[in-house]
Amino acid sequence: MTEWASRIEVDAERLGGKPVVRGTRISVALVVAMVADGWDERGILSEYPSLTVADIRACLRYAAAMLEDERRFPLPAG
Repeated sequence: MTEWASRIEVDAERLGGKPVVRGTRISVALVVAMVADGWDERGILSEYPSLTVADIRACLRYAAAMLEDERRFPLPAG
């Protein structure tokens, strides 16, 4: 079992099947976006006290694992 598998779940009845932190309606996408926007773990935990540091890290690991499995496409010339 991967490190994140015990903390992340996908349920068609919860948020339309988006991956969420197990037992919550807090999506992996929300947590990853908060980190990308500069939120630190303490801030995220303050906003969502039902989460743990391990949950936040599981969201990031899940996102990394999904990207690793993605097909690679060249970036557009910019």
